[in-house]
Amino acid sequence: MNTAELAEYLDSVKITGEVATTRQDNLKHMRLFLEGNEHLGFGVELTREWSFDDVFDLMHERVGTSPDRSHTEGQDTIDAMKCVAALDRLADRLGASARRGERILFATGHPAGLLPVHAALARAVAAAGAVVVQVPEGRHFGAGDIRQVFGVLVWHQHGGLMHTHFPEPMRLSLETLTANGAAMPDLVVADHGWAGQAASSGIPTLGFADCNDPGLFVSEAQGQVEVAVPLDDNVTPGLYAPLIAYVLERAGLPAA
Repeated sequence: MNTAELAEYLDSVKITGEVATTRQDNLKHMRLFLEGNEHLGFGVELTREWSFDDVFDLMHERVGTSPDRSHTEGQDTIDAMKCVAALDRLADRLGASARRGERILFATGHPAGLLPVHAALARAVAAAGAVVVQVPEGRHFGAGDIRQVFGVLVWHQHGGLMHTHFPEPMRLSLETLTANGAAMPDLVVADHGWAGQAASSGIPTLGFADCNDPGLFVSEAQGQVEVAVPLDDNVTPGLYAPLIAYVLERAGLPAA
């Protein structure tokens, strides 16, 4: 599948294009991010002052949300070609890391959507000779604990895998590695607070983010997150299969 075919496919299944996230939700999340909301901060450390207009313009530039400031309700968009261009950069970086045999840590705060994506990438880099970092399981967070499923860190609670924006699970996981005398990852592939916290901790990080997740795009603009891929992060998991195949082929990694 070439870039144009992938872009057309992503739009057709609403991973990009007219995605499910509403315009009002996107605008609300920009404001909450700037207000330091604990669910939308993602552990991102701001290195300069950001205004609402700054973040608004950044989201149009990097994600493809509408530039019309009078458009305050209804449909918003993610640009498919911006997504594909970011996937290219992610694939190039991930493939290089795998060929060097680096230590790569995977984590997701959106297990109902992105867990299969991270798991497939983890299998592929391991097959190529990289080390998928294993974190001792069971570290408590909230009313649950941190587990590793198919090589991917997730937050578990009450028998289910939880959607979370919190950065603390990544901070606790990195603390656990240090306490066990393990080296830090050479690269993190994650989303939400897992990615933002890793980047703020100085670890090279590749992230996936929706159009209502401004934190990772701000982090990328500040030179913290290396690549932030704009996409709907919670469609039916099987719909990501062509995206996974594209990334693996571009990265020169074995099919998952």
